[in-house]
Amino acid sequence: MIDLSTTYLGLNLANPLVPSASPLSKDVASARKLEDAGASALVMYSLFQEKIEAEEQQMERFFYQQSIGHGEADSFHPIPDNIASYQDQYLEQLQKLKAALSIPVIASLNGTSLSGWIDYGKALQQAGADALELNIYQLAANADEDSETVENRYLAILHALKQQVSIPVTLKLSSQFSSPIHFAKRLEAAGANGIVLFNRFYQPDIDLDTLQVLPRLELSTSSEALLRIRWTALLYGRSTLSLAVTGGFHTTQDVLKALLAGADVVHVCSVLLKEGVGRLTEILAEMEHWLTEHEYQSIQQLKGSVSQQNAIDPSAYERANYVQVLDNYSCPAGVLR
Repeated sequence: MIDLSTTYLGLNLANPLVPSASPLSKDVASARKLEDAGASALVMYSLFQEKIEAEEQQMERFFYQQSIGHGEADSFHPIPDNIASYQDQYLEQLQKLKAALSIPVIASLNGTSLSGWIDYGKALQQAGADALELNIYQLAANADEDSETVENRYLAILHALKQQVSIPVTLKLSSQFSSPIHFAKRLEAAGANGIVLFNRFYQPDIDLDTLQVLPRLELSTSSEALLRIRWTALLYGRSTLSLAVTGGFHTTQDVLKALLAGADVVHVCSVLLKEGVGRLTEILAEMEHWLTEHEYQSIQQLKGSVSQQNAIDPSAYERANYVQVLDNYSCPAGVLR
């Protein structure tokens, strides 16, 4: 019998497949289907500080300031007694998931201020989250900020939050840090329990007719997984942080490569939205078949065996790979050279 178990953020999991933040966690029935299909843990959809503040501003405008200058309008917009805020709804859903599932539930937090990270992080712990995933979704577009300033902002958030919560904390990182391994070591020293590689920055598009900048959601593809696999292989063995990968993991081959590189867990999302939650069961069965064929007894035995430290050619993860790719390329037949 193949042992598919792994450890992530100090949590003992039945296997490495963890659905990442998505609409699937907004419904308890869908979450139960994920667990039944084989999910070993679940990352909730994100709690956004911007949405909390926008809702508060709207309440202030339409309820609490309704009578300013208009005394006769005191009861025009009566204030409901039992209105559930966006934050209340999130915390209630977290509690429902904890009650309905036997697998760990990881809350995802997307804050904008230090006080927000702390206050909402504490609330998520109190509501029963088994761990916190900090989604610090920031594009470093300020020309007056150097890279150290950007890194220090992450470290300040982590340090302050770790003083207030006792559950494990992992950070979802961007691939755009200039020295990811060094930064990971700084996060480890500051108390992080893990990191997630990498955040997907959704790219805005330009409408050529209206010249408006428009949001555009594109689900991931397997080609995106290679960046995550490479940096996992470079990080493995250089840190005690738990390593998760997210973005582009659609096939059993994608998952196996991430584990060989050194990932503790693989987050999946787009493939579940495209093909349904039953894909989890299929991937787990295919993983077990591959491990049996290749004479592995467990995920632990497999993990990190093709990381940079253990690879047959460690230089392939760095510049040597770049040179070989360029030298080995040839144009398709019939293309004018």
